[in-house]
Parts: sequence; structure tokens; C-alpha cells
Amino acid sequence: MSYFDVASSAPLHPVARQALVAALDEGWADPARLYKEGRRARLLLDASREAAAEAVGCRPDELVFTSSGTRAVHSGIAGALAGRRRVGRHLVVSAVEHSSVLHSAAAHEGAGGTVSEVGVDRAGAVSPEGFAAALREDTALACLQSANHEVGTEQPVAAVAEACRAAGVPLLVDAAQSLPWGAVDGDWSLLAASSHKWGGPAGVGLLVVRKGVRFAARAPVDERESGRASGFENIPAIVAAAAALRAVRAEAAGEAGRLRELTDRIRARVPELVPDVEVVGDPVRRLPHLLTFSCLYVDGETVLHELDRAGFSVSSGSSCTSSTLTPSHVLKAMGVVSEGNVRVSLPLGAEEAEVERFLDVLPGVVRGVREKLGVPVAGEDGGEGGEAESVTVDALGMSCPMPVIELAKAIGRVRVGGTVTVLADDEVAAVDIPAWCWTQQQEYVGHSTSEAADQGVAYVVRRTS
Repeated sequence: MSYFDVASSAPLHPVARQALVAALDEGWADPARLYKEGRRARLLLDASREAAAEAVGCRPDELVFTSSGTRAVHSGIAGALAGRRRVGRHLVVSAVEHSSVLHSAAAHEGAGGTVSEVGVDRAGAVSPEGFAAALREDTALACLQSANHEVGTEQPVAAVAEACRAAGVPLLVDAAQSLPWGAVDGDWSLLAASSHKWGGPAGVGLLVVRKGVRFAARAPVDERESGRASGFENIPAIVAAAAALRAVRAEAAGEAGRLRELTDRIRARVPELVPDVEVVGDPVRRLPHLLTFSCLYVDGETVLHELDRAGFSVSSGSSCTSSTLTPSHVLKAMGVVSEGNVRVSLPLGAEEAEVERFLDVLPGVVRGVREKLGVPVAGEDGGEGGEAESVTVDALGMSCPMPVIELAKAIGRVRVGGTVTVLADDEVAAVDIPAWCWTQQQEYVGHSTSEAADQGVAYVVRRTS
């Protein structure tokens, strides 16, 4: 079995396992106590904090351990907003942040605050100028991930941090995906990350608040972790997390180039092997181990199940799954195809032979799914096109990817310059039909909403070739 989903959670690193077992015997006592068992536990906790701070690039007294990366994000945002409440209640986030950031933003808005989302380009990156333009006099906090969790695109954190500093606004960086590969550049103010992303145990996150940043913890405060993460510290897990981060950093220096070569190979070969595929995300400014591609005319859940049967564990940000009926907010913000989305994130030590076998298996999997859905074969109309001036397709009641499949079938029935109108009530069509036009070099004319609730939305596409 080839596990290609470390962006979700990395396997426990061998060094972390050893450290965890040892700390279970040595770090079980209360580190706040003065007897020898407590002092021993305190030494382990302090050493772990120093090791994590060195990896992050901050002072040990600026870093606290939390119960998860999500808790670190929630606490960081809430505390920074509360600490600067006299400035205002405006929060700035990018449109492609992790759900933990967006959930915090929604809670802030629900409590009477205001939120501005900064858009991204088709590669998934914000522009520093666009981010700076969103900052206002009443902006209390800005948030930007260091690298995107779905497509791997690295964000211009240093430039955005400079703009935030000039505006007097603290910047919180979600570094969950990038921290295993190196410290985050720039003059950021707060940072959050999660142990299970780098091979440490789940249930350990870290939150960094730079000295001088106004911060007011929102949860009931106790004497532990500077009052920013209440509750008894899980010292064995913290020790294992810090040990794993140090070990992974040492390995990542040598692995980054090799894994980038492997992911570059997948990026280049998949479009050659599988028709109608779009590789998304920035091809250069990206994490070395992660890539994402979208396959037209398939649903991501079925592709993932078939790849799992073939021995590959991958992930999907696709909207076409039983667990989520809305488009991936990341892919939607990027304006790329969301159907049939496959994310591959290679672990340290991934072998070339595994990647080659994945490339051998993938075309047959996608072809099989498309055949079951009745996807038209490219060029089956002979390239001449039909004679109709316009065609209307009724895709009401159909779920992704069927509206796009019906569009692909109909486009060959109209002449060049003619139009196809797709009637659809699936929310994903609003993302995938314009994206389909972009990938197929057809013109997306626009859409209109019927006043009748059961008539859905009419999407109009003009055939250009």
C-alpha cells in the first residue's frame, strides 16, 4: 500500500515513537510541582519548547503547546482580536485559508465583527498589493497561510507581513503544511501549526505569539502555558512532537529536491496519460511533496475508491463526495475545475517505483469511471460540429459531474458560434462549467437565475472551435 496523503496526516515518525515511549516513563508527572518527578517532567517540557522554538525561529517564551493545530488557530485568532479590540473588529483572511481559520472568521462575524476575504489568482496565491488594499484603520488582525493545504501553493508571506507591519496590523500565519520544510520567512506576529502534519502524534499543536503583540486569551485562564492553553500538558506527546519536528527537518533538507523531482514527474506525465486533466496550483512556488490535479467528467470519491483498491491512499478536495455537496472553497476561489480532484502528497522516503506504479494505474482508473458515466470520446463528432444554432440541456436534478458531462455531449451538436444552455440546480455547476470552458477553450457567456425555484440556473456556453 502506498500512502500518498501526508498533507492530511503523516505517519508517526520512528524518532517520535521512541521519544513518546521514553517520555511515558519519564514525563508523566505534573511539571508545575517541585519534587523530583515534577522537575523531571518540567525539564522535558522546557527542552521540547526550546527545540520547537528553534525550528520555528522564535523565542521559547513566545511558544505554547496546545491540544491541536485547530485549537492553536482558534486561540490565536480570538486572542489577537480581543487584544486589539480598541483598534477595531475588522479581520482580513485569504479566500483559501484552512477551514479552521474560516470557521474562526465566521464566528467573529457572527459576534458582530467584520471580515474581508482577499481573493487569489488561478494558481491559488494572493498578491501582496491586493492583501495590503484590504487592510483598514480598524483592522485588528490579518491571517495568511504559508502554503495551501489543497494545492501546495506557497504564499508571499514575507511581502504580506511587511505590508501588515507598515499598516500596524499583526499577521497570523497558519504554517501547518510548510513548517516541516523550514521556518516561515517574514516579520509575522503569530503562528500556528500541528504536530500530526510532520510525523508527531495527533493532539499537539503549537501557537507562537511574538513579544509586543497585544493578546488576550479568551478561554478561562490558568497558570499553564502562559495562560494561553489551559489544562494539563500532555508531556509525552509534546516530547514526541518536538523530536519528530527536529528529525523531519534534518531529513527534509535532503529530501526536498528528490520529492520535487517526483512531483514534477507526476505534474508532467498525468496530462499526457489522461485526457482532460488540469494540474492546479503554482508549478514553481509550491511545497516540494504536494500536487493536485482535476480530472474532468469523473467524481472524486469514485476515483479515490478505485485508487484505494489499487493500493494508493490519496486525498481529494472535490465537491463530488457523499460527505460534502458544496465545491471546495479553495478550488472555487482559484476558478479551476473542482470535479475529479486528486491530491497527492508524498511522504519522506517515497520511492520512485511507487510513483511510476501510480502513473501506470491512474489512466485505467479514470477511463473506467468515465466509461461508467457515459462520457463522450474526444473528437467523436469528427471535429466538424453540428448544425444547430442553439441547444438547451436539462441537467436539473443532476449532481456533479453530470451537468458538465451533458454539456460536453451537447457542444458537438451546435455549429461554431452556436450556444449551449445548461439548466442545472447543482451548486457545483457554478464553478465547474466556467472552468470547463477555460480548459476546453470554449466561451463562457454567463448565467441567469430563473424566478421559479425548480428551474435552477441557466448557464450559456458558446462554441468557439
